[in-house]
Amino acid sequence: GKMAGVLERSYIEICGFERESVLRFRQITLNLGVGLHSGGVKYADSAGGFSYEDSGKLLSVTSNRFVHWSTSGDTVQFVEQSLDTNLLNNAVRLRIPNCLLLPGGVCIQETLNNIIILIVTSQSVHRLVLPHPTRMYRSDLVTELQMQSIFTDIGKLNLNEPAHSYVLPFAQGTQTTAPSTSAGWISHQGEALFALASPSGAITVVTLPAHDQDGTVSILELKQSSMMQRLAGWMPTAIRGDQSIPDLAISLAVHQLEDDTFIFALCQDHKLRMWSLKHQMCLLVTDMLEYMPAGRGEVKASPALAHKLRLFFSSSIGLCLAIYLAVPKRSQFCVLQLVASENNRYSLDHISTLFTTQETLVDFVLTATDIWAVWLDNDNQTVVKYISFEHNTTGMWNQVFVQPSPEEEVHVGEDQDPRVRAFASNVSLIPFFQIYKRDTERYSDLSWEELKKEVTVTLENELQGSVTEYEFCQEDYHLLQVEFWSKFYACCLQYQDVLSTPLALHISPATAMVCVLKKGFVSFLLPCFAIDHLYLSSDDYLISEEETPIAEDSEMSRDVLQLVHCLRMVNESLPEDMAYEMEKALEDLLSPEKVSEKVLEGLLASDNGNVIQDITNKLQDINNPIVAINMLLRELDLETDAETDSRHTGQSLRVRISLSQLYGSSVAASLICQAVCQIAMTRTLICRDLLILQQLYLRIGDNVRGSQLLQLQQDLISRCSNLLCTYHLLKQMSLTLSSSVPLDILNADLQHLSVLELSDSTTPTSRRSVLNPQTVVELFYQNVARKAIMSQIFSQQDVEGNQTMLHWPQMISSVLTLLCQFLWPSNPSFLFPECLMLNCQYTQLQEYVRLVGPWCQVNVGSYRFVLGQCYLASGEGQKALQCFQEAAAEVDKEEFLMKLTGSVEEAATTTAPRLLYYNKVLRLLEDIGLPELVIHLATLAISEAANDERIQVIALFVFAPCIITFSYSHSYCRALSSILTCIFSKLLCCFVLCVLQVVSIIESRARAVDLMTHNYYELLYAFHINRHNYRKAGTVMFEYGMRLGREVRTLRGLQKQVNCYLAALSCLRLVHPDYAWIVQPSSGAAYERPGTSPKRNYDGEFAANPVSQQIDILELKDLEKEYVLARSRLTLAQQDPPSAAIAGGASSQEMVALLVQTGLFDTALTLCQTFNLSLTPVFEGLTFKCIKLQYKGDRDQTEVWNWLAANQLPTVITTKDSSATDEAWRLLAHYLEKYPSQNAQYHRCVLNKLLSHGVPVPDWLLNAYKEVDAAALLRLYLNYDQLESAAELVLEYVDALLGKGHQYFGIARPLSATASLVWLPYTSIDQLLRNLSESQINEKNLKDKLSEYHRLVDQSSRHRLMAR
Repeated sequence: GKMAGVLERSYIEICGFERESVLRFRQITLNLGVGLHSGGVKYADSAGGFSYEDSGKLLSVTSNRFVHWSTSGDTVQFVEQSLDTNLLNNAVRLRIPNCLLLPGGVCIQETLNNIIILIVTSQSVHRLVLPHPTRMYRSDLVTELQMQSIFTDIGKLNLNEPAHSYVLPFAQGTQTTAPSTSAGWISHQGEALFALASPSGAITVVTLPAHDQDGTVSILELKQSSMMQRLAGWMPTAIRGDQSIPDLAISLAVHQLEDDTFIFALCQDHKLRMWSLKHQMCLLVTDMLEYMPAGRGEVKASPALAHKLRLFFSSSIGLCLAIYLAVPKRSQFCVLQLVASENNRYSLDHISTLFTTQETLVDFVLTATDIWAVWLDNDNQTVVKYISFEHNTTGMWNQVFVQPSPEEEVHVGEDQDPRVRAFASNVSLIPFFQIYKRDTERYSDLSWEELKKEVTVTLENELQGSVTEYEFCQEDYHLLQVEFWSKFYACCLQYQDVLSTPLALHISPATAMVCVLKKGFVSFLLPCFAIDHLYLSSDDYLISEEETPIAEDSEMSRDVLQLVHCLRMVNESLPEDMAYEMEKALEDLLSPEKVSEKVLEGLLASDNGNVIQDITNKLQDINNPIVAINMLLRELDLETDAETDSRHTGQSLRVRISLSQLYGSSVAASLICQAVCQIAMTRTLICRDLLILQQLYLRIGDNVRGSQLLQLQQDLISRCSNLLCTYHLLKQMSLTLSSSVPLDILNADLQHLSVLELSDSTTPTSRRSVLNPQTVVELFYQNVARKAIMSQIFSQQDVEGNQTMLHWPQMISSVLTLLCQFLWPSNPSFLFPECLMLNCQYTQLQEYVRLVGPWCQVNVGSYRFVLGQCYLASGEGQKALQCFQEAAAEVDKEEFLMKLTGSVEEAATTTAPRLLYYNKVLRLLEDIGLPELVIHLATLAISEAANDERIQVIALFVFAPCIITFSYSHSYCRALSSILTCIFSKLLCCFVLCVLQVVSIIESRARAVDLMTHNYYELLYAFHINRHNYRKAGTVMFEYGMRLGREVRTLRGLQKQVNCYLAALSCLRLVHPDYAWIVQPSSGAAYERPGTSPKRNYDGEFAANPVSQQIDILELKDLEKEYVLARSRLTLAQQDPPSAAIAGGASSQEMVALLVQTGLFDTALTLCQTFNLSLTPVFEGLTFKCIKLQYKGDRDQTEVWNWLAANQLPTVITTKDSSATDEAWRLLAHYLEKYPSQNAQYHRCVLNKLLSHGVPVPDWLLNAYKEVDAAALLRLYLNYDQLESAAELVLEYVDALLGKGHQYFGIARPLSATASLVWLPYTSIDQLLRNLSESQINEKNLKDKLSEYHRLVDQSSRHRLMAR
């Protein structure tokens, strides 16, 4: 594909400082109780990195994951980063007071279960044991968007324990005892070893036992003079009298080989020494000056201070050493290989010597084939280069194009706002808060827009405060603004320069990813594409180029290189004002050809240094300029016809999950999209310079034939102009920030967009922090492009079988190429504008369409459609309608519009795409609520189909449901009638089919919209009544009523529900009794919003498998019950409006309680009888109200009369003596009489309630209950200790049995010889007598009455026996 010409001969640097927020480091302080060195020893800041062993494996938890650290004084800070997943709690800052971090004082190693960090300071050594990521996540199937870092639980470690920290006994005191450098490693037995370079020239090795084993710390000293283990302190330099120690190590490196460990020490006497830890002896000494070609004596006279040593080991090439000899103006790298012979003897074979003219080396890394190095030049600018130490004949170092620093000044035009220019520059806002604001924590959670507002307000206030005059002209105020904002910009720039200081290089062995570790951030090196490499290369490198992958043969390569050299000359000769004029012309959509011609005229007019003449002379040397230009344009053009398929076919779940996370972190997204921006900026300059150069060719044309001149004029210049506009567009989009949309607006827009059915999930997902704002290209990459890119890269690979390795240069080049192709507006893919639309980025989308409109001839209709959507979002309906109409002409030609209309495959085979398109737009306008536009567009669509009989059928089939279901209010009936009448008469043959679809669409629409806004159920009801389909009409109204009860729990909703159920009852009563039934509507998925995913629930989790539901049949009696329940709800809501929300979902039992509480006893009794419920709650409730009234009296009884009036009293008492209390008792008596019960259970419950509250029982109630069950009344009296009433009742009852008042107890015939048998409740009477005796109440009358009764019973019994 295009952009495939990647030269791994140069790289570009992508920095991570752009608008970056400060990492939130967790602060940990480890106080060892040691004092500060008296000599004030200082060490330079340092940094380093560690990559996991499996970081290059796709299916690993540690893929693309690494840790980097930096040290400064007594503080070391660690950051773990991943290019695949965002890591939580990944930044830690550890401070060890008075213990300064040594050079090489941090080492990280990986074991099977742990990550072990070794730290060496001037007075202590430390070991931190952290869990390995594979042990934190037991499965490789990690599906979270974020993962925990290995530093998550570091706060739980007790770092003062002996297993973690050890204070060096020999390093206390003065500066002369402080070690100069160090190294650390983990032995095969798990021990932690630290090598420290002693000021006396010895190497001290401190060994901590394995972290999970007990043991003691051992200290071993390696020194040529003693060769034996010593525990004594070091002898200071001053005692011996010499000023420098020849064998003082200035750089240490360690390598473990089988059962021994070799310590390599590069010393001040320019010698390399190799120590065996096992044998405690020096095995090898090599004078590095022997590898210098000249000037050895001069170098030997001075001690080495800046030499550096690095190792590299692999099983194939063995152990290699690279030594940097820091010699002014003659620095060099020596690469040596360790060779072992018999008898434990070793030697070094010389592989290569590489020279460099750079002065201040910061760090370098040795790999299997290359040396990578980073320097600071004389201007304190970063220089990064690399070279192959084996296959390099010219000695030329390969370039790394470091990211240029922001301009030192912000150039503000007279018509520009300085605030906009300052914020558009790539600088951090952090220094503003450190200088102008003291409380930086307060601003840590602000969004980017809020941060900009805070900066603007503060600076504008300062500006206003500095103004002493009351009146200012516009020009003076603008100058003052520029001055203040330039000061702000300079402050930020100075802060950024400090952060940009390089400290180290890190190269991942597994992925070959190269990082430059700087003071404030990390930058990444990406392979440079061939055309960018040629344009960015310096003249020295360009001259040395012999061939280029852009050209096919050497002669053509020479022409291309010569042409690129001319482009660079044009770039250097172009003044700033002309460059700005070209850029502004692109922004204002002016013709690039005309502006470039104008710029060329300006260059010719001001060619004082004959630069244009030099360019013209260079052009004469190009043999075939047209072919060379054509090759450059072909390389710049990313147009492709390849179809994109984002489906992972035939891949396992594990592979699909890994691919879904690959390069998905916010770090990777920012990095990749900054690289796109960098490429776009570079190629914008290439296209600009090439366009000016072609205009120059048209003027001179000496070595261009006539036909070629015509090709240049008609083809190449226009192609170059389009490419210039395209790369300018990519650059602008890469710099444009996405907007944060308020949640309510977002939800509303997404609901409208769901009508288009474009995507399974339109919910925007942002994984960026708010302080580091997301550009629209990042938004596109994260939400859409990344999935498609990874699918395309791995579509033909057996990922699981081959254990795919993630080679960084190859992977990042492929990702960048494919992402640029997805963004390329001339490609058929329309994913980028679609993503902006689905994420509600309407302002950015409008700007994109504005920039692309004049010159892009692909997806013209699609651009008009999305522009119409932008107008809809901003409330410009007429403009939107115009765009939708213009897009209709391309509906069957463009992929996006075909996807828009082809969502229903069955319909797509029979219906014209254009009419399906109109149908979608009509539904969109309907959903937003624009009836005039619906009528207008429908009229247009049907008029288009007026001349074709088949199309007329289709038009009715498609549009009639949409128009009918939109609104049937009187204001639109006439318009709708005029539209439809013209075609209805011709379409009777398809009427039945159309009706079925109309009904289906109206039903689905009725279930999808708000019940109180669009009333489609009544329309369906009227339709079915009109067709005499009463059962279907009843079903519709019953479903309507059910939804009202669930969704609209208001008084109005309950009124509608009662009417619905009444209408449903009426319908079923018109049907034959055998068919008077309906199927109960489902309450589940039928009411879900259209467009929702069938696989996931609202939270995005996988939904459970649907459970088959039982079908319930409702007969007429069931509907009557629902009607009674609904009517009782309405009655309650009318009596007590606040209870409407509760009543809407209450069951019949719950409704009885609510009605009784409100005083609606008639309604409650009706409901109980309908649902066969007990009336006891009603009687208890009314009794309690009577009790309250009894105690309350007649004060404030308005509310009482209200609920009494709501119940039907038997008669109205109009006398003045009648009170609310009396009426309540009368109502209770009426109910007891009206609703008789077995054994008078309702009387009993009333009596029970009264007695439990200590209320005297009314005589009418006692008389009524005595007549039914005197024994039960006696038991009630006994239960509530009413002994006197009980005794009186027994006396009356005995008298009744004896013939005195027997009719009041329901006794037909009293005691006699001829009457039926009689009885007394002896158990209860015995209990009464016992209680009376215990309470000292006179029971004599009762006993006498019982004695008399027993005498008469005995007498009657004897007479009966005698009568037999």
